[in-house]
Amino acid sequence: MARQEIAMFDKATTTGRVLAAALELAARRGWAEVTLRDIAEAAGVSLREMRGSLRSKAEVIGALIKAVDAELLSRATPRSDEEERRDLLFDTIMTRFDILAPYKPALRSMHAAGADLGLAGPYLSSQYWMLQAAGISADGPLGALRVAGLAATYASVFRVWLEDDDAGLARTMAALDRRLRRGERAAASVERVTSVFGRFAAEGPRFLRTVLFGGARPSPPRGEGDAGGPGVSAAG
Repeated sequence: MARQEIAMFDKATTTGRVLAAALELAARRGWAEVTLRDIAEAAGVSLREMRGSLRSKAEVIGALIKAVDAELLSRATPRSDEEERRDLLFDTIMTRFDILAPYKPALRSMHAAGADLGLAGPYLSSQYWMLQAAGISADGPLGALRVAGLAATYASVFRVWLEDDDAGLARTMAALDRRLRRGERAAASVERVTSVFGRFAAEGPRFLRTVLFGGARPSPPRGEGDAGGPGVSAAG
Protein backbone atom coordinates (compact mmCIF):
# COMPACT_ATOMS: atom_id res chain seq x y z
CA MET A 1 0.00 0.00 0.00
CA ALA A 2 2.74 2.44 0.88
CA ARG A 3 4.45 1.91 -2.49
CA GLN A 4 1.31 2.83 -4.39
CA GLU A 5 0.63 5.85 -2.18
CA ILE A 6 4.08 7.22 -3.00
CA ALA A 7 3.44 6.69 -6.71
CA MET A 8 -0.04 8.17 -6.57
CA PHE A 9 0.47 11.19 -4.33
CA ASP A 10 3.37 13.59 -4.14
CA LYS A 11 3.55 14.30 -0.41
CA ALA A 12 5.67 17.37 -1.16
CA THR A 13 2.57 19.09 -2.56
CA THR A 14 -0.52 20.32 -0.75
CA THR A 15 -2.77 18.34 -3.11
CA GLY A 16 -0.84 15.12 -2.53
CA ARG A 17 -1.04 15.47 1.26
CA VAL A 18 -4.74 16.38 1.11
CA LEU A 19 -5.61 13.34 -1.03
CA ALA A 20 -3.73 10.94 1.20
CA ALA A 21 -5.37 12.43 4.29
CA ALA A 22 -8.84 12.35 2.72
CA LEU A 23 -8.52 8.67 1.87
CA GLU A 24 -7.28 7.84 5.34
CA LEU A 25 -10.17 9.68 6.98
CA ALA A 26 -12.74 8.16 4.64
CA ALA A 27 -11.47 4.67 5.50
CA ARG A 28 -11.86 5.33 9.24
CA ARG A 29 -15.06 7.38 9.21
CA GLY A 30 -18.07 7.92 7.02
CA TRP A 31 -17.11 10.27 4.20
CA ALA A 32 -20.33 12.20 4.74
CA GLU A 33 -19.11 13.09 8.23
CA VAL A 34 -15.64 14.23 7.16
CA THR A 35 -15.21 18.01 6.84
CA LEU A 36 -12.66 20.04 4.92
CA ARG A 37 -11.23 21.16 8.26
CA ASP A 38 -10.75 17.50 9.24
CA ILE A 39 -8.88 16.87 6.00
CA ALA A 40 -6.73 19.99 6.35
CA GLU A 41 -5.72 19.11 9.91
CA ALA A 42 -4.93 15.50 8.98
CA ALA A 43 -2.87 16.72 6.01
CA GLY A 44 -0.99 19.27 8.10
CA VAL A 45 -2.09 22.23 5.98
CA SER A 46 -4.04 25.36 6.86
CA LEU A 47 -7.55 25.99 5.64
CA ARG A 48 -6.11 28.89 3.64
CA GLU A 49 -3.76 26.49 1.84
CA MET A 50 -6.62 24.07 1.42
CA ARG A 51 -8.78 26.72 -0.21
CA GLY A 52 -6.03 27.53 -2.68
CA SER A 53 -5.79 23.88 -3.72
CA LEU A 54 -9.10 22.06 -3.26
CA ARG A 55 -12.16 24.03 -2.20
CA SER A 56 -14.74 21.28 -1.70
CA LYS A 57 -15.00 17.58 -1.03
CA ALA A 58 -16.16 17.12 -4.62
CA GLU A 59 -12.93 18.76 -5.79
CA VAL A 60 -10.99 16.39 -3.53
CA ILE A 61 -12.59 13.39 -5.22
CA GLY A 62 -12.10 15.01 -8.63
CA ALA A 63 -8.39 15.41 -7.91
CA LEU A 64 -8.29 11.78 -6.78
CA ILE A 65 -9.82 10.67 -10.10
CA LYS A 66 -7.18 12.66 -12.00
CA ALA A 67 -4.39 11.16 -9.88
CA VAL A 68 -5.65 7.66 -10.66
CA ASP A 69 -5.86 8.57 -14.36
CA ALA A 70 -2.22 9.70 -14.32
CA GLU A 71 -1.10 6.48 -12.61
CA LEU A 72 -3.12 4.38 -15.05
CA LEU A 73 -1.67 6.13 -18.10
CA SER A 74 1.85 5.72 -16.72
CA ARG A 75 1.24 1.95 -16.73
CA ALA A 76 -0.06 1.83 -20.30
CA THR A 77 1.96 -0.56 -22.46
CA PRO A 78 2.45 -0.59 -26.25
CA ARG A 79 -0.42 -2.23 -28.08
CA SER A 80 -0.15 -5.32 -30.23
CA ASP A 81 -1.91 -5.36 -33.59
CA GLU A 82 -3.35 -8.75 -32.70
CA GLU A 83 -5.10 -7.55 -29.54
CA GLU A 84 -8.82 -6.92 -29.66
CA ARG A 85 -9.98 -3.49 -28.52
CA ARG A 86 -12.37 -5.06 -26.01
CA ASP A 87 -9.51 -7.08 -24.48
CA LEU A 88 -7.38 -3.95 -24.21
CA LEU A 89 -10.21 -2.05 -22.53
CA PHE A 90 -10.80 -4.99 -20.17
CA ASP A 91 -7.11 -4.92 -19.15
CA THR A 92 -7.17 -1.14 -18.76
CA ILE A 93 -10.15 -1.20 -16.40
CA MET A 94 -8.72 -4.09 -14.37
CA THR A 95 -5.45 -2.14 -14.05
CA ARG A 96 -7.47 0.76 -12.66
CA PHE A 97 -9.02 -1.52 -10.07
CA ASP A 98 -5.54 -2.76 -9.18
CA ILE A 99 -4.46 0.84 -8.55
CA LEU A 100 -7.55 1.49 -6.44
CA ALA A 101 -7.35 -1.75 -4.44
CA PRO A 102 -5.42 -0.36 -1.42
CA TYR A 103 -8.09 2.34 -1.02
CA LYS A 104 -11.21 0.16 -1.27
CA PRO A 105 -12.44 0.87 2.30
CA ALA A 106 -12.18 4.62 1.66
CA LEU A 107 -13.87 4.30 -1.73
CA ARG A 108 -16.74 2.33 -0.20
CA SER A 109 -17.25 5.18 2.25
CA MET A 110 -17.12 7.82 -0.51
CA HIS A 111 -19.50 5.84 -2.70
CA ALA A 112 -21.99 5.39 0.14
CA ALA A 113 -22.11 9.17 0.63
CA GLY A 114 -23.81 9.54 -2.77
CA ALA A 115 -23.00 11.12 -6.11
CA ASP A 116 -22.13 14.77 -6.65
CA LEU A 117 -23.02 16.36 -10.00
CA GLY A 118 -19.82 18.38 -9.77
CA LEU A 119 -17.92 15.17 -10.48
CA ALA A 120 -19.49 14.62 -13.90
CA GLY A 121 -16.65 16.41 -15.70
CA PRO A 122 -13.72 14.54 -14.07
CA TYR A 123 -15.61 11.25 -14.31
CA LEU A 124 -16.34 11.53 -18.03
CA SER A 125 -12.80 12.74 -18.67
CA SER A 126 -11.56 9.62 -16.91
CA GLN A 127 -13.64 7.42 -19.24
CA TYR A 128 -12.21 9.30 -22.22
CA TRP A 129 -8.64 8.56 -21.14
CA MET A 130 -9.37 4.91 -20.45
CA LEU A 131 -10.64 4.57 -24.01
CA GLN A 132 -7.51 6.31 -25.27
CA ALA A 133 -5.32 3.98 -23.20
CA ALA A 134 -7.06 1.05 -24.90
CA GLY A 135 -6.45 2.57 -28.34
CA ILE A 136 -10.13 3.36 -28.94
CA SER A 137 -11.08 6.68 -30.49
CA ALA A 138 -13.13 8.84 -28.14
CA ASP A 139 -13.39 11.99 -30.27
CA GLY A 140 -16.32 13.39 -32.21
CA PRO A 141 -20.00 12.47 -31.84
CA LEU A 142 -19.33 8.72 -31.98
CA GLY A 143 -16.54 9.11 -29.44
CA ALA A 144 -18.93 10.93 -27.11
CA LEU A 145 -21.31 7.96 -27.33
CA ARG A 146 -18.44 5.62 -26.48
CA VAL A 147 -17.50 7.74 -23.47
CA ALA A 148 -21.11 7.72 -22.25
CA GLY A 149 -21.36 3.97 -22.78
CA LEU A 150 -18.15 3.28 -20.91
CA ALA A 151 -19.27 5.60 -18.09
CA ALA A 152 -22.37 3.45 -17.57
CA THR A 153 -20.37 0.22 -17.82
CA TYR A 154 -17.68 1.36 -15.39
CA ALA A 155 -20.20 2.63 -12.83
CA SER A 156 -22.00 -0.72 -12.88
CA VAL A 157 -18.82 -2.81 -12.58
CA PHE A 158 -17.32 -0.47 -9.95
CA ARG A 159 -20.23 -1.30 -7.64
CA VAL A 160 -19.52 -5.00 -8.10
CA TRP A 161 -15.80 -4.44 -7.46
CA LEU A 162 -16.49 -2.58 -4.21
CA GLU A 163 -18.16 -5.69 -2.78
CA ASP A 164 -15.83 -8.25 -4.37
CA ASP A 165 -13.30 -9.25 -1.69
CA ASP A 166 -12.06 -12.34 -3.56
CA ALA A 167 -8.35 -12.10 -4.33
CA GLY A 168 -8.96 -13.18 -7.92
CA LEU A 169 -11.85 -10.71 -8.43
CA ALA A 170 -13.84 -13.39 -10.26
CA ARG A 171 -17.18 -11.57 -9.86
CA THR A 172 -15.70 -8.30 -11.04
CA MET A 173 -14.09 -9.83 -14.11
CA ALA A 174 -17.26 -11.71 -15.04
CA ALA A 175 -19.36 -8.56 -14.70
CA LEU A 176 -16.86 -6.51 -16.70
CA ASP A 177 -16.64 -9.07 -19.50
CA ARG A 178 -20.42 -9.30 -19.69
CA ARG A 179 -20.89 -5.52 -19.81
CA LEU A 180 -18.14 -4.98 -22.37
CA ARG A 181 -19.58 -7.63 -24.69
CA ARG A 182 -23.01 -6.05 -24.36
CA GLY A 183 -21.51 -2.62 -24.99
CA GLU A 184 -19.61 -3.92 -28.02
CA ARG A 185 -22.84 -5.14 -29.61
CA ALA A 186 -24.61 -1.87 -28.84
CA ALA A 187 -21.68 0.14 -30.23
CA ALA A 188 -21.71 -1.88 -33.46
CA SER A 189 -25.41 -1.08 -33.91
CA VAL A 190 -24.82 2.61 -33.24
CA GLU A 191 -21.89 2.69 -35.66
CA ARG A 192 -24.05 1.16 -38.40
CA VAL A 193 -26.79 3.74 -37.83
CA THR A 194 -24.22 6.54 -37.71
CA SER A 195 -22.71 5.29 -40.96
CA VAL A 196 -26.11 5.35 -42.68
CA PHE A 197 -26.83 8.91 -41.54
CA GLY A 198 -23.29 9.98 -42.43
CA ARG A 199 -23.67 8.66 -45.96
CA PHE A 200 -27.06 10.28 -46.28
CA ALA A 201 -25.66 13.64 -45.18
CA ALA A 202 -22.81 13.32 -47.68
CA GLU A 203 -24.71 11.98 -50.69
CA GLY A 204 -28.22 13.29 -50.12
CA PRO A 205 -30.88 12.40 -52.67
CA ARG A 206 -28.66 9.95 -54.58
CA PHE A 207 -28.15 7.88 -51.41
CA LEU A 208 -31.90 8.05 -50.69
CA ARG A 209 -32.68 6.68 -54.16
CA THR A 210 -30.18 3.87 -53.58
CA VAL A 211 -31.82 2.92 -50.28
CA LEU A 212 -35.42 3.14 -51.55
CA PHE A 213 -35.13 1.95 -55.14
CA GLY A 214 -31.94 -0.13 -55.24
CA GLY A 215 -30.01 2.45 -57.24
CA ALA A 216 -32.45 2.88 -60.13
CA ARG A 217 -34.19 6.18 -60.71
CA PRO A 218 -37.92 5.47 -60.26
CA SER A 219 -40.05 5.63 -63.39
CA PRO A 220 -43.14 7.85 -63.42
CA PRO A 221 -46.41 5.91 -63.22
CA ARG A 222 -48.15 5.24 -66.51
CA GLY A 223 -51.46 7.05 -66.61
CA GLU A 224 -54.17 8.00 -69.03
CA GLY A 225 -51.99 10.72 -70.53
CA ASP A 226 -49.05 8.40 -71.25
CA ALA A 227 -48.08 7.67 -74.82
CA GLY A 228 -49.52 4.36 -75.90
CA GLY A 229 -52.08 4.41 -73.11
CA PRO A 230 -55.79 4.92 -73.39
CA GLY A 231 -57.21 8.37 -73.94
CA VAL A 232 -55.76 11.44 -75.67
CA SER A 233 -52.34 11.01 -77.32
CA ALA A 234 -49.33 13.25 -76.66
CA ALA A 235 -50.00 15.04 -79.96
CA GLY A 236 -53.40 16.18 -78.69
